[in-house]
Amino acid sequence: MTDTAPSLRERLEALLTETDPTSTNDASAIFQELRRELELGKIRAADRDSSGRWVANDWVKRGILLGFRLGKLIDQSAGAFPFFDKDTYPVRTFTIDDAVRIVPGGTAIRAGAYVAAGVVCMPPSYVNVGAHVGSGTMIDSHVLVGSCAQIGENVHLSTAVQIGGVLEPVGAVPVIIEDGAFIGGGCGIYEGCVVRTNAVLAPGVILTRATRIYDLVRERTIEQAGDAPLEVPAGAVVVPGARPASGDYARASGLSLYAPVIVKYRDGGTDASVALEEALR
Repeated sequence: MTDTAPSLRERLEALLTETDPTSTNDASAIFQELRRELELGKIRAADRDSSGRWVANDWVKRGILLGFRLGKLIDQSAGAFPFFDKDTYPVRTFTIDDAVRIVPGGTAIRAGAYVAAGVVCMPPSYVNVGAHVGSGTMIDSHVLVGSCAQIGENVHLSTAVQIGGVLEPVGAVPVIIEDGAFIGGGCGIYEGCVVRTNAVLAPGVILTRATRIYDLVRERTIEQAGDAPLEVPAGAVVVPGARPASGDYARASGLSLYAPVIVKYRDGGTDASVALEEALR
């Protein structure tokens, strides 16, 4: 019978049972392997299971956190720009063979992030550790892709979009943007929200786990339940809206609260920009 070498996960989980994992001789080698596998897209901070539900890989997130404990603060300055960060998380380097278009002007992609061939990064933008960005995705100017965020293929992240990072707690699902989604300028998506396939968010839509989405098409309210994330349905076109605030004072003052609203669903023949334009008319 042939012995099978322990997997990266098994070795990392064994390491993390130690009282002080950073003092173990092979801690650095295990972390470097984890970081390399993340950059190759072979492991991810979250995966979609057979039912379509996204599940956090807590062992991966714990390994990323280990990297901060192992790291030492070093001078990473470039020319006149001073930078000081942990040596375990430098800026990731690319070559032309990676086929990632990184336009000059201040973009930084941190080590431990996966960026597929065909991705376009407009300056300045930032992709944090543990993020996974699929092929054909556009990362526009002033976009933040936070730690462990999972961005699908052919996604458009418009100017100034903020995708929040969810590294802790380790069991929490990070922000997920599935294939073909169009995220309009200035949107903010935080706290592990999931935007399903081909959904469209108009400029200025803000989503957190506590946000309620009002679906005018199907006449329902979408809320987060239990430990599950808030989910934008596949193909939904979401625009910023408002609803009356409750209470006598609010009514007397004419106050209203922000409320994202689903105004339509994309059909197979309508691309994201056309769907958004029609929804905003």
